[in-house]
Amino acid sequence: MTAIADDRRPASGPIAILPQSTEFFADAVRLGGGTVGDLSDDTRGILWLSIRRADQLGEVLSNHPGIGWVQLPNAGVDAFSDVLARSVATKRLVWTSAKGAYAQPVAEHALALTLALLRLFPKRILATSWTTEKGGTSLYGLEVLIVGAGGVALEFIRILEPFGVRVTVVRRSTDPVIGADRTVTAEHLLDVIPDADVVVLAAAFTDSTRYLIGETELRAMKDTAILVNIARGGLVDTDALAGALASRMIAGAGLDVTDPEPLPDGHPLWNERNVIITPHTADTPEMIEPLLAERVRANVVAFLGDGRFEGVVDPAAGY
Repeated sequence: MTAIADDRRPASGPIAILPQSTEFFADAVRLGGGTVGDLSDDTRGILWLSIRRADQLGEVLSNHPGIGWVQLPNAGVDAFSDVLARSVATKRLVWTSAKGAYAQPVAEHALALTLALLRLFPKRILATSWTTEKGGTSLYGLEVLIVGAGGVALEFIRILEPFGVRVTVVRRSTDPVIGADRTVTAEHLLDVIPDADVVVLAAAFTDSTRYLIGETELRAMKDTAILVNIARGGLVDTDALAGALASRMIAGAGLDVTDPEPLPDGHPLWNERNVIITPHTADTPEMIEPLLAERVRANVVAFLGDGRFEGVVDPAAGY
């Protein structure tokens, strides 16, 4: 929760739900004490429900300078990077996203991918006869490296607690992360990645994190280690990952996101037997709609009241 300074507090007023309103989210606005209205010169807040129409959002903001608060639908805001960048100069808009709101289902998915890879499920599922070949690794007591320190990372740390793992967090600052055994900055990623049995990517996707995991980082990993990405596909150099998997440089990968996305038919990653690819389903609409509705309700309360918003986005940083 972030308190907005008085001189940056948006003026309260009607809230428009765009590009298309739904009664489900209109109810969330009303539960927060807000008023839902059509887009007009009186509109002061926007709930934007589409990640594919960012340009249209930019036009709406340009044409309606009275708008002071925008709630975005996803945790990641890279789809709105251009609109966010244009708003930096004005400093008039408060941007909020769903970051942290979907932590539970996404962290659960990360755990599912981790356990499935360690227990060789990709190989076992494809088997058509009984085998005497043993294999598999227990998660208990392993070294887990988490890149990112947002809501998903914190929830993942929480659900890892029963496994007695040692957790290292890589983030922008050295501020300690609750539940982590050590916290280091991104500049030290190569220093800590060789220790990891499991590497989980839960960082925001920005220009500075693009291809955060490339050939150098993959070569630094143990050949028994696995990589799990439940953040954004662009955090990983896909060609480097495909090469690392083909050469058994690492033991496996669990990908809920890819670059490009969707991953094209016939891509080499589809043929790797030590890979699990899920089609960006760590948080399905059925899972996230009630969570987003609660985020909307809480932020409408902040919009109309004390200005203590959840999921505040820094337009300059891009997350």
